[in-house]
Amino acid sequence: MATSPTAVPSAASGAHEDFMPLTGVDHLELWVGNAAQAAHFYRSAFGFREVAYAGLETGERERVSHVLLHGRVRLVLTGTLRGDTEIARHHAAHGDGVKVLALGVPDADRAYREAVARGARGVRDPWTAEDGDGAVRLAQIATYGETVHTFVDRTDYRGAFLPGYRTVDGQHDLGLFAAIDHVVGNVEDMEEWVSFYERVMGFVELNQFTGDDIATEYSALMSKVVGDGRGRVKLPINEPAEGRRKSQIEEYLEFYGGPGVQHVALATRDIVGAVRTLRERGVQFLATPGSYYDDLSARVGEVDASPEDLRELGILADRDDEGYLLQVFTKPVGDRPTVFFEIIERHGSRGFGQGNFKALFEAIEREQELRGNL
Repeated sequence: MATSPTAVPSAASGAHEDFMPLTGVDHLELWVGNAAQAAHFYRSAFGFREVAYAGLETGERERVSHVLLHGRVRLVLTGTLRGDTEIARHHAAHGDGVKVLALGVPDADRAYREAVARGARGVRDPWTAEDGDGAVRLAQIATYGETVHTFVDRTDYRGAFLPGYRTVDGQHDLGLFAAIDHVVGNVEDMEEWVSFYERVMGFVELNQFTGDDIATEYSALMSKVVGDGRGRVKLPINEPAEGRRKSQIEEYLEFYGGPGVQHVALATRDIVGAVRTLRERGVQFLATPGSYYDDLSARVGEVDASPEDLRELGILADRDDEGYLLQVFTKPVGDRPTVFFEIIERHGSRGFGQGNFKALFEAIEREQELRGNL
């Protein structure tokens, strides 16, 4: 029997040992087919500014990276300089996608030691990178698919990003985004990775979503949200569920070539202004049917945005016991129907738009049908 989504509260503060203290998401590194063009896209469309660069001019012979910043959102766009590199192979298999989800830590050695002792596969033992601006301590572990977590301790570093990068004067960002709200992964076995994060990282289960309210007429998925318990890192994890047709998760897994990061949620303090600006700069969003807004006030109550603006811009609204949120989703930002972005504005709510799942999935299915993938 199908069940309704159930919210699971976070563990009480101090209820368990925090053996993996985190300071937040340090950066996301995307491996892309053309880093120069990707950097131009994120600057011109999303309003990021470039703050650091590594490539041939800095002594790199195999890769080039552009480091972009918007508020506290840091993206690293990395491409290959040769056809026989790991980056080239990864891009051929997956297209543009998130390779590194880097986590800030006060002690990279401890984080790595604790993770490996609890069953994580080490990718690279702790190492130090240093230059005239100081030293950074780093380490890497494997997660779902080919995604890795890099532990970053930059306590003793004053540079723009990391040693080996030169500083770039990227003027300023547009002031649309404050931080990364959450990062969503699509996997084939959700419980395996929920267990991984609980065991290896000390995360707690924040929410779980199952049943009819997270399904449409044609497709369904299962989702659980894990996080560090302090709200600094939140990682929803999705898996496909049985449906009449191919779900969005199955489409992602097919075209990405396995598990990976599906979307990144960017927190904003003014979603109406942000979405209007992004649309003017060429960012494409999923369309929301006008009927969604006919009874919005009755369903959600009063929100700090006009119903006309929400309808015009396709912004969704949801309320829970702690407040409400506003959210909207872009179309995939690359050639493959894989990675996309969410823009989210929170007013007390710590949820993920449970009441919008059906409308969102139906919007995604309309896009899938246009692609011939439903």
